[in-house]
Amino acid sequence: MTYDRLVCANCAAPVAEGRCPVCRASRARLEQQGQGQGPLGGMNPMMLIALLVVLLCALALLAHQAA
Repeated sequence: MTYDRLVCANCAAPVAEGRCPVCRASRARLEQQGQGQGPLGGMNPMMLIALLVVLLCALALLAHQAA
């Protein structure tokens, strides 16, 4: 989950803005967790499915041309 959609329970502001110490701590924790995800870690599930479909279509096209 990304912090740009989260709302702080302490100050009711978006966590991404970091208005209070709770927001800033949550934002720092989420940023730290996001660093180890790799190149596809920031993609949502629908984008990953779409990428998989495109790759499968490309493989099917290559297999059809090779035959």
